[in-house]
Amino acid sequence: MRVLHFYKTVFPDSMGGVEQLITQLARGTAAMGVQVDVLSLTSQQVPETVAMEGYCLHRARLNFQLASTGVSWSAIPLFARLARQADVVHYHYPWPFMDLVHFVARVKKPSVLTYHSDIIRQKNLLKIYRPLMDRFLADVSHIIATSPNYLATSDVLARHRHKVSVIPIGLDKSTYPEPHADRLAQWRQRLGPKFFLFVGVLRYYKGLHILIEAASETDFPVVIVGAGPIEQELKVQVARLKLRNIHFQGHLPDEDKVALLQLCLAVVFPSHQRSEAFGISLLEGAMYGKPMVSSEIGTGTTFINIADETGLVVPPSDPLALRQAMQFLWQHPAVAAQMGRRAEARYWQHFTAERMVASCVDVYRAQMGKTPQR
Repeated sequence: MRVLHFYKTVFPDSMGGVEQLITQLARGTAAMGVQVDVLSLTSQQVPETVAMEGYCLHRARLNFQLASTGVSWSAIPLFARLARQADVVHYHYPWPFMDLVHFVARVKKPSVLTYHSDIIRQKNLLKIYRPLMDRFLADVSHIIATSPNYLATSDVLARHRHKVSVIPIGLDKSTYPEPHADRLAQWRQRLGPKFFLFVGVLRYYKGLHILIEAASETDFPVVIVGAGPIEQELKVQVARLKLRNIHFQGHLPDEDKVALLQLCLAVVFPSHQRSEAFGISLLEGAMYGKPMVSSEIGTGTTFINIADETGLVVPPSDPLALRQAMQFLWQHPAVAAQMGRRAEARYWQHFTAERMVASCVDVYRAQMGKTPQR
């Protein structure tokens, strides 16, 4: 079996949640004997094709971006060639240029689409894009939702429910490095014995301005790991509030990230918009046995974090409720530790990469037996 993944960005060029998922799927399915190609766009001077860990990575030259949508003219013939060689094409949505490429290349292979998120922010452009989107989603053979929560709350997915299955994103803990004792000691000395941790790209929908406001009038340390487009805006907010308990660490190597996951009291994840469809860094907290604090936004975050079982769930955009939840975990470490143990047990039950990969391979095999309708 040969599978082609297609998405606008890819690891190691970008480190977001979709990129992590594609990497986990590519490595995992390759280990099961699947021949895997991944096609993406790049603005960097890199080889067009490189061998990765068990799969082949292809990059087409990025020509320009329109409303966060990367466009590459050379990607069209490259995709067409790779799709002809594949048994199944696996798309990762949303990316409007991908819809266009699908039809221009006249793909006649079974196609699977992982639906990562509704389009939330570009509402005006969505009106223009909707006819192409509807036709594309109707044309793909099968759609994967990453949580039952998102399937239940997405109007778009509801229109295609007859061909949607739920496969939660999974992580392979064995691929994460084990921090050296010296590294752990350095972080413990720098941050103290207890702190809250956020990990992720600093984007508008992550709710970090809410976290900063919630941390005001408190003295517990909050560590923010990651970089992104609103980083400077957040630092201005911290300076305006004269806060000393917010610690920006920027992008860190994996060993340092794991060290902080092991040392923190809890993972806090204040995303307040549905653009946060799942929350892989929230799942990383569960994988390392940490209680979580998240917001109820009708997405996978509350599939990972079960209220009052694996952590606390608060209303979105509510700094006071977020502060009270953090204060509760700070003041009740035994309860926090118990929630963390439940979170880790839930990870092993529902969110391993092995489970995700096996489910995706089952979908590929099922679709290979069908003739796509055009």
